[in-house]
Amino acid sequence: MSKTAKILISVIVIVLLLAVVLKYFNNANSKAIEEFKVEEPFYTSINTKVVATGKLNPEEEIELKPQISGIVDKVLVEEGDIVEKGDLIAKIRVVPNEQNLASASSRIASAKLSMNNAETLYNRNKTLFEKGVVSKQDFENSELSYNQAKETYNQALNDYQIIKRGSLSGGSSANTNITAQIAGTILEIPIREGDQVIQSNNFNAGTTIATIADMSKMIFEGKVDEAEVGKIEEGKKIKVVLGALNEKDFPATLTFVAPKGIEENGAVQFTIKADVDVEQSTKIRAGYSANAEIEMESKDSILSIKESLLQFDRITEKPFVEKQKEDGTFEKVDVETGISDGINIEITEGVSEGDKIKVWNKASKDNNDGGNN
Repeated sequence: MSKTAKILISVIVIVLLLAVVLKYFNNANSKAIEEFKVEEPFYTSINTKVVATGKLNPEEEIELKPQISGIVDKVLVEEGDIVEKGDLIAKIRVVPNEQNLASASSRIASAKLSMNNAETLYNRNKTLFEKGVVSKQDFENSELSYNQAKETYNQALNDYQIIKRGSLSGGSSANTNITAQIAGTILEIPIREGDQVIQSNNFNAGTTIATIADMSKMIFEGKVDEAEVGKIEEGKKIKVVLGALNEKDFPATLTFVAPKGIEENGAVQFTIKADVDVEQSTKIRAGYSANAEIEMESKDSILSIKESLLQFDRITEKPFVEKQKEDGTFEKVDVETGISDGINIEITEGVSEGDKIKVWNKASKDNNDGGNN
């Protein structure tokens, strides 16, 4: 092969290689620039708040317990009934203890014998005193003994009646009648007619006949985390939201913050209580689940972005965003933040109104069709 032919072949190979390289770069440069969604800062109001979960309970709630053991004879009310103070709730039928009844009967007989003997001595000394045979002191001693014997006999009769019937006949307030101690609503009647009940005493709490509460005075009882309890104080106005009433909210006043926390599931919780202003027309039930929203800080018309747009440097842990430049690329911009409500966050430095901030997730056809996040 001649020298000229070799040179010609080399030139052709170089030209072909150059064409391949040019085509490669041309294809690379012709690829579409990766597109991302962008969002702009906006002005809004941000309220930071603490949310405490708990329940709505009556402020005044009492349990009615019998003063004597026996059998429930009648229950005169039902759960949900509204009663006034002094209304009859139930009646207890006394089932006397046979041994106690026999002992009481024996004491009556013994006291009657003593009384009859004292009466005989009294009558005899009275006659002798009138005749001047015995002294006045002897007569007065016999009269005292007679009076004491009568009192002992009457007391024995009363004890027998109490053991047998639960109260003295003719008493103004029988122990067998269970009456309402406050005006309110009957929340619960855990007993039924025929049930046996035990009296309340120093050694036994007794059987609950009924639970009554004043439903016009309700309190919220909930718990807050130790990280939030230092930001709240008694007397603060809060809002209580009831999910059972379509998220209806009621104004309330914080009245109690527990001085000691209780550890639950690895976190320390503090009990709080608040007086809730309940409308009379609202049908509130005891034990409703509720959330207390306690506003901590509020700012109006501040420059903000969605908190999901923030990124954090892995080394410094400082926040930053990616701002779009004029050529469509993005640059990292450090920002200073303010208050946040968990959705929006205040931006005090780094970006301004009109800037376009990169959304983390790459834009797709579906996302473009669905609108901005």
